[in-house]
Amino acid sequence: MPLYNRRPELPLFAPPPPLGLAELLGRVRQVLQQQLADSYWVVAEVAEITVPRFAGAHCYLTLTEQGTDSRGMPMKAQARATLWSQRYQQLAPAFERATGQTLRPGLKLLLRVQVRFHEQYGLSLDVVAIDPSYTVGELALQRLNTLRQLEEKGLLERQKQLPLPLAPQRLAVISSPTAAGFQDFVQQLDEAPYDFALTLFPAMMQGDDAPASIRAALDGVRARRRQFDAVVIIRGGGSRTDLLAFDEYGLAAAVGAFPLPVLTGIGHERDEAVVDLTAHRALKTPTAVAAFLVERLARLEAAILGLGEQIINTARQQLSQRHARLDQLSGQSRYAAHRQLDGARDALRARTRQAATGPREQLRQLGQDLERFRHLLPRAARQRLAHEHRGLRQRGRVLLKRFARHHQHRRETLLHRRYQLQLALERRLHRAELRLCQLAVHSKQSTVSPRTPNH
Repeated sequence: MPLYNRRPELPLFAPPPPLGLAELLGRVRQVLQQQLADSYWVVAEVAEITVPRFAGAHCYLTLTEQGTDSRGMPMKAQARATLWSQRYQQLAPAFERATGQTLRPGLKLLLRVQVRFHEQYGLSLDVVAIDPSYTVGELALQRLNTLRQLEEKGLLERQKQLPLPLAPQRLAVISSPTAAGFQDFVQQLDEAPYDFALTLFPAMMQGDDAPASIRAALDGVRARRRQFDAVVIIRGGGSRTDLLAFDEYGLAAAVGAFPLPVLTGIGHERDEAVVDLTAHRALKTPTAVAAFLVERLARLEAAILGLGEQIINTARQQLSQRHARLDQLSGQSRYAAHRQLDGARDALRARTRQAATGPREQLRQLGQDLERFRHLLPRAARQRLAHEHRGLRQRGRVLLKRFARHHQHRRETLLHRRYQLQLALERRLHRAELRLCQLAVHSKQSTVSPRTPNH
């Protein structure tokens, strides 16, 4: 039995003549033009894009789609596409106005394209239209309007301007108490080496009533806001429709206007709710929020320990410098003290000499003064005695004058009193004479009156 199969026998008829590559590709182009419609709506994702860098340039894209083949194996379809200059100037601004996003890699687009085949450049697509509504969708349009309203009222950046404490440990947590995300959050904080004070404000985190429930929880936190450092809103992952509550305008506005910093941990890595955009800081999951808080305290602790080490090192350096300076000053002080002691000794010797010379000179001067006074004293005594004699004579004259005036005054006083006494005596004598005369007359009358009745 042969090891290998026999080679098939060659056909008896001659093969067709070979075609040139250009002719073959030309036939492909003709078949495509005959069999394909003028244009098609195609759904694809932008893998790469080259935007025009100057006016008149074209936009080049690489479109892809993940799928499966007939055997169920993953397959990636890919094609080059071109937005010619004039169409790009029309479609790109319209797409940005409608979606709020520029054409970029990762976007899923609904495009109307024309199939083009060129013998040299191969298959490509000419983009003639883009449907923004497909990219945005009804929910995305509503989200875009919400973001525009929040931006107009300044609520997208207000929370980010609030200062987050260096060590936020007093936390108001808004979550469902039975949610797995809340349990993970609490467990991770419990495992941390730091102490956190958690106060749970229960709220519904899914469904039509979730926005109102979360706003009510925020109102409860607002009434006790002095007791907390920050607010944490956490929810585990879910489908996109499960997270629609966090795109609601009223809830996003309440978070943006809240007086305390709000940290969010909502959904998975691929999700970003409007509440995340208005919060002070958005972290993707509840465990990410816990890790952020723990890491913040760890950084603060490391910074404090680092500052402590710096203080210790600085203190040691300054202490060493002060010791060296003290030794230097001690040496200078000893040298200066020796110099001052030597100077004081020299000054003491000089003063001792001056002290011995001075008294002798003073004694000599005093002896000369005494000798001079010895000669001057008798003359001064005589002068003083003569001066005193003159003074006594002058005082005697003054006393004599005063005595004469006093004597004259006394004499005049005595003469005046004598005159007054004489005058008083004369008056009394005169009154006495008058009285005697009256008595004499009365006596005569008394002697004559008794005789008259006898006639």
